[in-house]
Amino acid sequence: MAQKILFTNIDVPGINTFEVYRKNGGYASIEKALKKMTPDEVMEEVKTSGLRGRGGAGFPTGMKWSFLDRKSNNPRYLVCNADESEPGTFKDRYLMEHIPHLLIEGMITSSYALGANTSYIYIRGEFRWIIKILEKAIGEAKANGFLGKNILGSGYDLELYVHSGAGAYICGEETALLESLEGKRGNPRIKPPFPAVQGLYACPTVVNNVETIAAVVPIINMGGAEYAKFGIGKSTGTKLISACGNINKPGVYEIEMGLPVEEFIYSDQWCGGIANGKKMKAVVAGGSSVPILPTELILKNINGEGRVMSYESLADGGFVSGTMLGSGGFIVFDETQCIVRNTWNFTRFYHHESCGQCSPCREGTGWMERVLHRIEYGKGQQSDIDLLVDVAKKIEGNTICPLGDAAAWPVASAIRHFRHEFEYHINHPEKVFEDGHVYQPVEEMMIG
Repeated sequence: MAQKILFTNIDVPGINTFEVYRKNGGYASIEKALKKMTPDEVMEEVKTSGLRGRGGAGFPTGMKWSFLDRKSNNPRYLVCNADESEPGTFKDRYLMEHIPHLLIEGMITSSYALGANTSYIYIRGEFRWIIKILEKAIGEAKANGFLGKNILGSGYDLELYVHSGAGAYICGEETALLESLEGKRGNPRIKPPFPAVQGLYACPTVVNNVETIAAVVPIINMGGAEYAKFGIGKSTGTKLISACGNINKPGVYEIEMGLPVEEFIYSDQWCGGIANGKKMKAVVAGGSSVPILPTELILKNINGEGRVMSYESLADGGFVSGTMLGSGGFIVFDETQCIVRNTWNFTRFYHHESCGQCSPCREGTGWMERVLHRIEYGKGQQSDIDLLVDVAKKIEGNTICPLGDAAAWPVASAIRHFRHEFEYHINHPEKVFEDGHVYQPVEEMMIG
């Protein structure tokens, strides 16, 4: 039986309302934290739990909280990053849509631990209907004494607001998010200073992902040590996975860390195997920005050991033969899928979403898109493959924020593992058009 922690009550009718959520144990973590624990004790429980950031980086949450500057007299802020824009990732949207009070409760408990009296949920601009859902939940929480002045008679005050972005992927990067929240253009900031010292309005700030903040609720309810019993090694607890692509059962799944990758893909309890009786070709395990792996490397590492769904296991082998769990955007490709076309599609996205602040990313993503376009449409040369690798190397590690890396890794890994496909496109352009692709002159594509 699958272990559920965040989604325990997800299928309860009316769980999106305060009354039903409360009847099913909702807001208990706030009562426990405010009445029985100090802010430092709440933080210690999060540290003990081993919870790692669920937005992609996987950095220990309790450690991140401990970096918050508590010596200054400036206000402190907690900002929830709900700007879920990573292709292949949709688990935060699902959580907010179906059980919004879990996020609201996590925001309140986490804000108390951090000493924040004003907190924000920064949400992707396209999620218009979810903004209404969250604002309704916030109103219900406030009406029942869980937000506002003197919450539960504890003397702790908190105001919580939802702020809509304008549809920019770059604002998922925490410093660009803060710039946007302040009303500025969403360009990433140079670090240091880090948000924990100078974040929102130059005040100490913590930015956490939706799933990360929601996980604080069960951690406080059951205790950090109990939560840490779930999972494997340093990958504790459960993880929400957005599974899509050529599988029989796409959807959002809560899995316990340590689940074998092969079981997750092929078990009827999870993805249900590859659709239409096809064979699996490759997997992007953590959203579009992580390296793609062919079947033989996603199921087993280079030593022949079976991979499991954890930060460490998927990363085993580095970027030569490994990948990242990332945000949990699990995209499965069957044998009929074109790796070249998929890589071009990802690169188009990153070129479009680059803020243009850093030259390697601004220019490099454009070059990669243009070169991939001509390979895909039968106008490539053998030298283009090494040119792509070279451009990716010049982008990686040379930008203010990770978008440059996110654009470079898919290209580099696709060529590393599927170079033969790129060569086939170049050597047999007539075969590429059998599926009805229509060539568009590369000169019509603009860079900039």
